[in-house]
Amino acid sequence: MDTQTLFKIPRNSAVEYGEIYFWTNTIKDWSHLLKQDKYKIQIITSLKKLVDKKMIAVYGFVIMPNHIHLIWELLKPNGKEKPNGSFNKETAHLILKDLKLYHKKVLPFFAVNEKERKHRIWQRDPLAIPIFTTEVLLQKLNYIHNNPLQERWQLAQTPEEYIWSSAKFYNTFEDEYGILTHFKERLG
Repeated sequence: MDTQTLFKIPRNSAVEYGEIYFWTNTIKDWSHLLKQDKYKIQIITSLKKLVDKKMIAVYGFVIMPNHIHLIWELLKPNGKEKPNGSFNKETAHLILKDLKLYHKKVLPFFAVNEKERKHRIWQRDPLAIPIFTTEVLLQKLNYIHNNPLQERWQLAQTPEEYIWSSAKFYNTFEDEYGILTHFKERLG
């Protein structure tokens, strides 16, 4: 028997309940689909539903034109699936529905030849990095908040100016979206 059949290679997206992760989810082929605010709003709305049901805690986020970064914790299942799966499924469904209605010319860029679907919005296997120390959490939070300022993006002059992130929350403690928990509440 081949060793590949004996040992399953863990996926980058493997997450466990009660652990904090730096999570990156990317649009298929790095397409800049998330440039439109309506898709950013759908992402926030989906996160809010999961937060309101106490299925996740979000400690930091940024929504970029072709990917998102979250610092989050899965708290409990959404029925039979993990909340990250629910998030991916719901946001992909909503974006796909909008593309079919209003952006038919864009739809072919997300076509796939897969048994279970005809289109894919998110790339397979998002990156999930466990966060075990406050230092790493702060480093990832800093990275997230400065992402929009990078030369290749130039989406804002200061982290707080970019509204699609948690940067302003960590300066003013105002949670405009109703999805954030300060990491100090979790870490004590």
